[in-house]
Amino acid sequence: MAALIDRHGPCALLDPDLRRSRPASQSHFAALARSVLYQQLAGKAAAAIHARFVAQVGGRVTPDAVLAAGVDGIRAAGLSGSKAATIHNLARACAEGELNFRRLARAPDDVVVAALVALPGIGPWTAQMFCMFTLGRLDVWPVTDYGVRKGYARAYGLADLPAPKALDAAGEVFRPYRSVAAWYLWRVLDTETL
Repeated sequence: MAALIDRHGPCALLDPDLRRSRPASQSHFAALARSVLYQQLAGKAAAAIHARFVAQVGGRVTPDAVLAAGVDGIRAAGLSGSKAATIHNLARACAEGELNFRRLARAPDDVVVAALVALPGIGPWTAQMFCMFTLGRLDVWPVTDYGVRKGYARAYGLADLPAPKALDAAGEVFRPYRSVAAWYLWRVLDTETL
């Protein structure tokens, strides 16, 4: 890990200027909706669909705007039926008070993840990315993330990807900064030939 830190410099997750650079309009709801939309899509395609989605809901991604657009309205932006339903259900949960981001922002990581995965269409990976990149949590260890597994294998000279259970155990050494360790492991894949 020391070699990765030397090679890639300071971790962006620790930079307060970068963490504050999220636009004020990028609410927790909007960030989570964006994460759902971006799942399993290439960057350019996801960005184009996201731009159409934002336009479809009137320029601001809020629960009320999503509910007003309806599932069919947000599908018209190019979202799959399941993603449109997930985002619409997320909006409903927020509007009805089932999901309260102010309360979640103060909750421990495991409580945040449990609350989010209780919603249909939101899995552990999405919840963990929300904790890391939206809430700025520094001790999230996404052991099922392919990039973290592949980066760990390359960084530590493993012939095979570590299984999530093995990676979970290996990550204990990085507590309480496992998010930072994950960030550096992603950098391995950013800069090295696959």
